[in-house]
Amino acid sequence: MAGRGRGLDQGEDASVGVSERSLFAMPLATPLPSPLVPAPGSRPSQADNPAPLQSPASGRIVRVRRQLGQVSLPRLRHGVAKAAELELDRGIAFLLVPVCLATGAIGYYSLDAEPDFARPVTVVVLMAVCALVSRSWPKTHLGFMAALLCALGLLAAKVETWRAGTQMLGSEISTQVTGRVVSLDRMETGRIRLTIDVTSTDRPKLRYAPERVRLSARDIPVEMTAGSLVTGYAKLLPPTGPVRPDSYDFSFDSYFAGIGGSGFFLGNPKLIAAADGKMPLTARLFSGIENAREAIADHIRATVGGAEGEIAAALIVGVRAGIPDEINEAMRRTGIYHIISISGLHMALVAGTIMGLLRGAFALFPDFSARRPVKKYAATAALLSIAAYLVISGVVVAAERSFIMLAVMLTAVLFDRAALTMRNLAISAIAVIVVSPHEVVGPSFQMSFAATAALVGAYAGWADHHAGKTRPPPPKRSLPGFLTRKFLLATGGLAMTSIIAGCATALFAIWHFQRVSPLSLFANLAVMPIVSVVMFLAVASALLMPFGLDAPSLYLMGKGLTAMIAISAWISERSPVDAVGLISQQSVLLVTIALVIATMATTWLRLAAVPFALAGLLTVSDTRTPDVLISEDARLVALPIGGGELAVSRARPNEFTVDNWKRALAAETIVVPEMFNEADGRFDIADAVNLPPGAPFYCTDGVCLARHPSGAIIAHVEDRKDTWKACGFADLIVVNDATGYDACHNPLVLVVTKRQLARKGSAAVFFDRQSASSPPIVSFAVDGPYRPWHEQRKYSREARGLPPYQKPGKPAAVPAQ
Repeated sequence: MAGRGRGLDQGEDASVGVSERSLFAMPLATPLPSPLVPAPGSRPSQADNPAPLQSPASGRIVRVRRQLGQVSLPRLRHGVAKAAELELDRGIAFLLVPVCLATGAIGYYSLDAEPDFARPVTVVVLMAVCALVSRSWPKTHLGFMAALLCALGLLAAKVETWRAGTQMLGSEISTQVTGRVVSLDRMETGRIRLTIDVTSTDRPKLRYAPERVRLSARDIPVEMTAGSLVTGYAKLLPPTGPVRPDSYDFSFDSYFAGIGGSGFFLGNPKLIAAADGKMPLTARLFSGIENAREAIADHIRATVGGAEGEIAAALIVGVRAGIPDEINEAMRRTGIYHIISISGLHMALVAGTIMGLLRGAFALFPDFSARRPVKKYAATAALLSIAAYLVISGVVVAAERSFIMLAVMLTAVLFDRAALTMRNLAISAIAVIVVSPHEVVGPSFQMSFAATAALVGAYAGWADHHAGKTRPPPPKRSLPGFLTRKFLLATGGLAMTSIIAGCATALFAIWHFQRVSPLSLFANLAVMPIVSVVMFLAVASALLMPFGLDAPSLYLMGKGLTAMIAISAWISERSPVDAVGLISQQSVLLVTIALVIATMATTWLRLAAVPFALAGLLTVSDTRTPDVLISEDARLVALPIGGGELAVSRARPNEFTVDNWKRALAAETIVVPEMFNEADGRFDIADAVNLPPGAPFYCTDGVCLARHPSGAIIAHVEDRKDTWKACGFADLIVVNDATGYDACHNPLVLVVTKRQLARKGSAAVFFDRQSASSPPIVSFAVDGPYRPWHEQRKYSREARGLPPYQKPGKPAAVPAQ
């Protein structure tokens, strides 16, 4: 966004160079009043005449002291009113529309219970009437309009939840699944993950079968593609909840993605012929697109090969399931994983490449270019290109949001408006919130819009600052000097972009992922030039692929990705530990308010962001780390024992859950339990009272025991009949048995059963370190009335207090450690 002084340029791009803020600015006869500056007409005092022999520095000090001395509450109120009036003239009210809508959506998802339609509709109607009646009182009208937009955001979230209505699987079960393949992904492990629209189930026939499931298989028939009808015996699992309280809710994501269950085939699926031989039109359309994506991905993998081929397929068609885990982790540690996900970066590079190529081609015909709006032609072609890129990349959420943002910006170019402005960003945010309100609470939406808003606001402010300054013409430089200056400017711009975006998204990344990338600045500086070249080659490959001439560009693309992987691995090996633990929710909220004020305000009112930012930074650590974490299936218990170690109750714990817990508790390594036989006599349950603080789990006779550094003893019991063994000394007992109950009947002993966890989700336990006579406090992830994405929890066997299902005549399985 250009500054206000750029409006005198002539030619085709002149209108685009004008700052939109200046279009809303009212002409002022005097400078903007400030509470630090005397009002016009006030009588000057003797202090207004500086000593004639003062230095410039001492003169500035005197002026600041004089202004601070003349601050008064009426003057401050007058300055705030004038600045707020100017902000409204410049259009800040429209920029706050998506903020209010997002606030309403977040408020809906934060409710303890699901509201019916009558309540949000009533609130919307009431606020609309109040806003209509209060038009004669501008300030009151603005307040009611803000409340109306918040109510509309809440209503939009309610409508989306009702519209989704995903049928979720309630309990684990094995059944014959028949359905149509929607998509298939080849995993890095060699397995194939199928997304299937279920048409029928059998043996047993499910009364409430999910409409869409995700199943993995060891192998599939060669001729199986998207649109094929398949059948196979599969084990279905209900969507899981958060791995710990206040973490990412997978059932929430599955509900809005339409996935009612997941699992794996017990054997390999088989192809079957359709009964009528016909496929619905929409199914044929989506299947054709998916098959084209898979064919392009296979071609790229065969041409490039290795991990580079998987990354190239991810960049071009959005298929990234086959990228090796070590490469994914290296890119996460270095802060460049955003390169893999098709988002704003890729869309912008594709649009920029297409526009650059077309404008360069038009420049070869000066007569035609002088008579025609060639930039609009190029913008139209870029818009069509990113639309095709969106379709071929699978229409994932991040790409969809980025497409909306770029489509608004390119459309602005078609109407001779500035492309990169806060107004266009607000339009994009409004579109995303109206279409998919649930994205507001996700990390992708928050981080992408925070980074974009910070970049637009920072560079707009910089341009406005320099717009009115007269600069002498640059001196003539030699070719090496010219190239050096351009290189330094490009490097500096890239560094500032990385710093601004990193600062704007840091707390969001820590809140959602409990990790930070200390060397992300260096990694992005080293990798982004390579990525720009790689994306240019990707566009060239896509244009040349229909003619069979894409091999050279794909070869060069692979070499660039090899360099990117090597740089990422080298920096990752030297990166410090990136796990930073938990931060407080109020800190993220305060920093978000500061970011909104700093990016949207254009007057001195942006200084109001400073106290919010400081308060947010000061309250980062204002949260308590759990003393014990318990998985929702009651199979895993973990506690930090000091020295960066995390003790777990199973020898082979779930890797994903443990990784999340390690980041949340800022632990580096895990300590598996030590197993003892009952006959060897080396460890007895009664020996738990002699365990030193910080002792890991010791398991014997169906009971695992550990001691927290605070001195509290934790017991993990597999059979409810063994619960009584730990009642005499344990502070916390976790019973991995759905039929279990509190056998201790002691208010100082906390007993958490498998049935409680099945109904309420994973748990975090806190010990009172000040008083040993206080019982532990437990917090569950899904405590309270169920929302629509949690309703299925009540139907599992464990939630009903029933043991695992056993076929008649088959002995019960003995739980293994």
